[in-house]
Amino acid sequence: MFGYYFNLALRSFRRNRALTALMVLAIALGIGASVTTLTVFRVLSGDPIPQKSDRLYYVRMDPATMDGFTPGEDPDEQMTRFDAEALLREARGDRQALMSAGSVAVEPDAEGLAPFVLQARYTSADFFAMFDTPFRHGSGWQRGDDESRARVAVISRAMAERLFGDTDPTGRSLRMGRTDFRVVGVLDDWRPTPRFYDMSSGEFTESEDVYLPFSTSRDLRLPTQGNMNCWAEPTGEEGSTGPDAPCTWMQYWVELDSPAKAATYRAYLDNYTSQQRAAGRFERPDNNALTPVMAWLEEREVVPSDVRLQVWLAFGFLAVCLLNTVGLLLAKFMRRGGEIGVRRALGASRRSIFMQCLVEAGTVGLAGGALGMLLALLGLWAVRRQPADYAELARMDPTMLLVTFAMAIAASLLAGVLPAWRAMQVTPAIQLKSQ
Repeated sequence: MFGYYFNLALRSFRRNRALTALMVLAIALGIGASVTTLTVFRVLSGDPIPQKSDRLYYVRMDPATMDGFTPGEDPDEQMTRFDAEALLREARGDRQALMSAGSVAVEPDAEGLAPFVLQARYTSADFFAMFDTPFRHGSGWQRGDDESRARVAVISRAMAERLFGDTDPTGRSLRMGRTDFRVVGVLDDWRPTPRFYDMSSGEFTESEDVYLPFSTSRDLRLPTQGNMNCWAEPTGEEGSTGPDAPCTWMQYWVELDSPAKAATYRAYLDNYTSQQRAAGRFERPDNNALTPVMAWLEEREVVPSDVRLQVWLAFGFLAVCLLNTVGLLLAKFMRRGGEIGVRRALGASRRSIFMQCLVEAGTVGLAGGALGMLLALLGLWAVRRQPADYAELARMDPTMLLVTFAMAIAASLLAGVLPAWRAMQVTPAIQLKSQ
């Protein structure tokens, strides 16, 4: 019966082309706007590491002085170097990694390539296993390399191809910052969205091209980047990046594979801050945070408020389009009262009339979904032209493609319920008498 009703719907479209075009356009406009904003929202609000986001925790403390202290205020978003290195040495988690952003000057050996500067990540050995980074060649360095301040590096696939072509560069030398490094690994394409592991230097920027041991970066005094918060004048040779500097500028992550371990680690943090307070370093009351990935993204309000507003406005526009479609379907079905009356007189049940009208409404939705998909692709193209750092990520994937047609058909069926119900109420006798 579905095929028969579908055939009747196509015939009806040919008889009422203008009315059908208006309904398809109304559905397409609403679906196009909704899918465009929903795609952007989905990209920005997704889980960047779903396989283990509940096991990764961002660690924070409150090491500043009592100046400007506000009870109940969240701790600083980053860590001091002293505390990050202390937690790394004690290694109370299943895995742990300290890190900061930086930059390095690359001096390539290849002919025709001039020196250039790349974004770098200074971190520790567990970084790669913690964040499930995919490797194309080699692997990350070992914990002993952190301790010995080894001149080793992991580079991105793009950088490897730029410098070494298609060959495996592991074991080869790469000169950066006037120092020779041994390449131990090459990452495959990897870009978590948002870039949850360090949002201080950009939430939707690309991953770095070079990864170096943090200890090596400080030994060589390589430049650092990102936000820094100091509550006193730094002293010492390294200034604000020194081991005792009163500045927060580092990120610290820990992996804990059970809630029990997370509770134990929280107690460990409280004990650590109590020790630091007794030693005279900390002045404020305990204000530690151990935040899992998704809670950290929510706390940072990664999804811009204007994107959330656009989603609501787009679905409001879709509702208006559906109301217009309801009116158009109602006018179309009521105009065919005589035809429906004849079918009812020949034995068609009200249920059959209802299903026929719903199939016709769903067919309108299918056509509207196809046009809406094209409008959504156009809308996403327009989003990618915007200067926002997340704009280039606005691309339709297979899931959103299916969602487009599912939304279009569901919306048209919803819009068709009232007109179909009115159509099945047509009285055959009255319609036949009027013919």
